Amino acid sequence: MDFLVERSNLRRTRFEEGPSRPLADGQVRLRIKKFAFTSNNVTYGAVGEMIGYWQFFPAADDWGRIPVWGIAAVDETRHPDLPEGERLYGYLPMSTELVIEPTAVTAHGLVDGAAHRAALPEVYNQYTRLAAEPGYDRADDDRRMLLQPLFLTAFLIDDFLADNDFFGARTVVLASASSKTAFSTASLLALRPGIEVVGLTSSPNRSFTESLGCYHRVVAYDEIERLDTGAKVVFVDMAGNAEVLGRFHRHFGDNVVHSCQVGVTHWESRGNPGELPGAAPAFFFAPSQVTKRRGDWGAAGFVERSQRAWHDFLEKSQGWLDVVHGRGPDAVAKVYLDALEGRLDPRQGHVLSLE
Repeated sequence: MDFLVERSNLRRTRFEEGPSRPLADGQVRLRIKKFAFTSNNVTYGAVGEMIGYWQFFPAADDWGRIPVWGIAAVDETRHPDLPEGERLYGYLPMSTELVIEPTAVTAHGLVDGAAHRAALPEVYNQYTRLAAEPGYDRADDDRRMLLQPLFLTAFLIDDFLADNDFFGARTVVLASASSKTAFSTASLLALRPGIEVVGLTSSPNRSFTESLGCYHRVVAYDEIERLDTGAKVVFVDMAGNAEVLGRFHRHFGDNVVHSCQVGVTHWESRGNPGELPGAAPAFFFAPSQVTKRRGDWGAAGFVERSQRAWHDFLEKSQGWLDVVHGRGPDAVAKVYLDALEGRLDPRQGHVLSLE
């Protein structure tokens, strides 16, 4: 079973059932056990054509499968190194199964070498063999699916800004501050000496955002014009709201020294904000920073640094999130539409299954 979304109309969805296709030599059929769904997955759909997210798990005609992060088990195998029952973590469709063509298989992971994924960023094609992971604890599965992919993006944003000395600014403002990617980023930025971290959020989400303790200040969207414009700022935009972007740039003018576009949690408010003062908004593509740091630190060095930061965050963020489980098509469709319409409670993290 697949959960399909019309690429040109994200509100139009359907479920499609069909037979499993036979495996070729070297292929593996994964049974998708569970996956996380957050507002970040709405971004995958909203910018799917521009970034290529629809290409990972293609569907017929104008339909697509939005990628999610989750856990699957080997259900059938024609690969000598991957036994039935082995559990993998990685990029999956909102479906009950996925056929992959494992390459670069090691004791710790593998890459899906399917031809249609070959030109796509490798970071999304890698799967972790959970049983072989040092210190793996199955009890962390849900929070890992919900937070680790977003935390990796946060780690890369924090690293990118620090690598560029924050473009001369000492204040970083994050829009959609209650989102998981934003508060993950804020938790890292707050560790940087001399950097003030300001969260922009809606009034209903203000108390939750303040309770996290990772922002020095939290400001509602209608208070943007009250912010002090006397110093340089970096704007990190998880919302993708053209009106907010325009107001922020026009308020701070040339003191916006970098404008980092990350997500589109306000996907329907996208658009052209017009000519803006300050630094031109630039889309942050996380795989580019991965490539740079693997070159700087080596592949092992990148993994060691990012994993150390992740485990620190996992411990620090205990209690920040209530995990809510949903099973079956109705639960999946409801959480998807709630995320699309901005109705998700930021205190909750949704873990779903179509089984």
